[in-house]
Amino acid sequence: MFGAVAVLSACGQESSEAAGSKAGSAPKAETPSAPAGKGKWLETVKATPEGGFSIGNPNAPVKLIEFASLTCPHCRDFHEMAMPAIKGQYIATGKVLYEFRNFVLNPADYGATMLARCQGPSAFFGLADAFFKNQQTWIEPFTKLTEAQTSQLQSLSPDEQVVTYAKLGGLDTFVRARGIPEAKFKACLTDANQRSQLEAIRKTAVEQYKVTGTPAFVLNDKSLEGVHSWADLEPLLKDAAK
Repeated sequence: MFGAVAVLSACGQESSEAAGSKAGSAPKAETPSAPAGKGKWLETVKATPEGGFSIGNPNAPVKLIEFASLTCPHCRDFHEMAMPAIKGQYIATGKVLYEFRNFVLNPADYGATMLARCQGPSAFFGLADAFFKNQQTWIEPFTKLTEAQTSQLQSLSPDEQVVTYAKLGGLDTFVRARGIPEAKFKACLTDANQRSQLEAIRKTAVEQYKVTGTPAFVLNDKSLEGVHSWADLEPLLKDAAK
């Protein structure tokens, strides 16, 4: 994973690049008030058998899966624009079960993803939000690593490479301020079970849903080809949730 470090790569194929221009021009969604008595669905967060994390009514008639990368600018834009409306209009009402599945793109993404996932479903969405909101800030140190710094990783074991690389980029400091102490940092990054889940997510994304870039969406088990922004997704979700 760490042979060639390209931290801020494109989010995927050409479809995602096109999505960036659409996402950038979409209006920012406002957060509607949750219907009385149904706010509990925003607090119903679970780990899914497929390796993702879901929020909402498990028996909702509409199921939305997002494959996303924490280093993808288009994914960041989607979350900023879309999630207030998705939570307020669709999850809170019990109409939609939303599931986030990490689609890792590069070494920095791998470190952030392992850290976001390591404390389970109760902490995942808060940590993912922090990584998206501060994306440029925490990615920047990785872009400034020297060849000498990255070369030293080659002599380390795979687990040591992951931990050392994450520290070189300052992820230990970033997550320490968000509830992951130094004592847990290494354990989070070297969790074999989480690593296996990420591999399984990628395999399913590519083979079953034909994911080539992020963000990518699956609505009621149907892969939404060419849908990579809130402007693309909103009318489809609205129609499904009628």
